[in-house]
Amino acid sequence: MRQITIRSNEAGQRLDKFLQKYMKEAPASFFYKMMRKKNILLNGKKCAGSEKLVQGDCIRLYLAQETLEKFGAPAAGKTDLSPYEKAYKAVGPLPVLWENEHALAVDKPVGLLSQKARPGDLSLNEWLIGYLLQKGDVFAEELSTFRPSVCNRLDRNTSGIVLCSKSLLGSQELTEAIREKSARKFYRMLAGGRLEKGGVFEGWEKKDTSLNQVRILKTPQKGAQRIRTRIRPLVTGNLPGVGPVTYAEAELFTGKTHQIRASLAAMGHPLLGDAKYGGIRTEVLEGYGVLGQMLHACRVEFDDSLHPDRAGVCGLTLTAPLPQPFERILAALKDKKDIEVN
Repeated sequence: MRQITIRSNEAGQRLDKFLQKYMKEAPASFFYKMMRKKNILLNGKKCAGSEKLVQGDCIRLYLAQETLEKFGAPAAGKTDLSPYEKAYKAVGPLPVLWENEHALAVDKPVGLLSQKARPGDLSLNEWLIGYLLQKGDVFAEELSTFRPSVCNRLDRNTSGIVLCSKSLLGSQELTEAIREKSARKFYRMLAGGRLEKGGVFEGWEKKDTSLNQVRILKTPQKGAQRIRTRIRPLVTGNLPGVGPVTYAEAELFTGKTHQIRASLAAMGHPLLGDAKYGGIRTEVLEGYGVLGQMLHACRVEFDDSLHPDRAGVCGLTLTAPLPQPFERILAALKDKKDIEVN
């Protein structure tokens, strides 16, 4: 007999869904048969699979060890934690901007992937689990049925706020808030040239997967996706050795691949350091510490009318301070001009 006690991270899901994660190789019919025969009990009672699990629930599996192994149940005490421990040690401490029992927000640095692209990659996703393991907020045996993860992604060389789930409920709530646009996302950026008039930029974006690059189109085409971005210039000036520069804010209404980067390039104002989309990369910029596109996810505003507010984010505003390269360039600008907000 194997006994499983449901922790807060795993609560909120149906029993049958939990069992399918716990024994990934078993068909759904197997679980229902075992529940009918009382070989699977919930809190000592017969169950149907549709029950919603809560913290402290006790699941008992009256199954042979061979059956558990056959259907991929995790071996007790044998979860490999080394990828998470390695990632946490390699990346080191990161600024956690906000945290509760269900979710947290991390200020991701330039150069770190949000999620792995290849098996050997280091990413924020593995760092997150390593962080929660060392805090004692997640345990090895839980990782077979729920794995904390990032809920929104930033490009490797884009810095700023990444929302992460600690529990199933947190994952559900953050994912829904992002999908339903109840979480407004704002970015700060430094672009080439003088951009003195803002507004909503609309178009269609088409991705070239071979180049991992997108094109902005003025009219719809097959395979293209509609995009909308509000661009608000804040300051213009001249950066010695570079030329005219604009400091601006963008709000995403749609969240597509490289949306801000490609949109600014299409407007004739590619981001500083963004060689992929025509932005300049010079030794002058490197001297300011510029390592990639000058784009920073600076703020997330959650709607104050979210109901029910199960993840504790209703009305929450999260901010991430500007990275040092931004501060250095803004301090070095000559002939600064503040742009009036329309």
